[in-house]
Amino acid sequence: MAKSRVGVLGSGVVGKTLAAGFAKHGHEVTIGTRAPAKLADWAAGAGVKAGTFAEAARFGAIVVLAVKGAAAEDALRLAGAPNLEGKLVLDTTNPIADAPPDGGVLRFFTTLDDSLMERLQRAQPAARFVKAWSSVGSALMVDPRLPGGPPTMFLCGDDAAARSEAAAILREFGWEVEDCGGAAAARAIEPLCILWCIPGFAKNDWAHAFKLLRP
Repeated sequence: MAKSRVGVLGSGVVGKTLAAGFAKHGHEVTIGTRAPAKLADWAAGAGVKAGTFAEAARFGAIVVLAVKGAAAEDALRLAGAPNLEGKLVLDTTNPIADAPPDGGVLRFFTTLDDSLMERLQRAQPAARFVKAWSSVGSALMVDPRLPGGPPTMFLCGDDAAARSEAAAILREFGWEVEDCGGAAAARAIEPLCILWCIPGFAKNDWAHAFKLLRP
């Protein structure tokens, strides 16, 4: 696919993993953080630039939202609505609550009638949100190599062209893609995070991914 400018919002493990992954695949990347100076050494080593949330969002023709779910709306506010207008926003977030898991089952602060991504889309209506990378750990987000072949990433969003753009990126990163349609499908995709985490809490098994099989 054509190389692009990518702004990554968030400097945690997921943000760093995806920023480095986009750089590895030849894209220009700026990673956004609240304290860019603290990230300068890591950014230089990863071949990316560090900036504020607003600078990263302004830089990117594509924006990746990679923060804790509870911080997602604030991150978008710091990024600035004008810097997100018309852009594909790849939303990796999950609405994980602060309460501890119940028997290894994560608690969400949303319900099955309204996903976090739908809330973010309502808050930033001019952006084109697509849910992606929300159902796998950071270790397998970029170029996963598994015995069963490429795993499946489930995506959704109200803008069909944005979903197509996201699918091309995911395939470049070594994924099969299942397009689940409009943003309401995030109500089903986000809870896959709960299912994905259960083997981790139960057996310390975090190196797995989902695959959709057809005859």
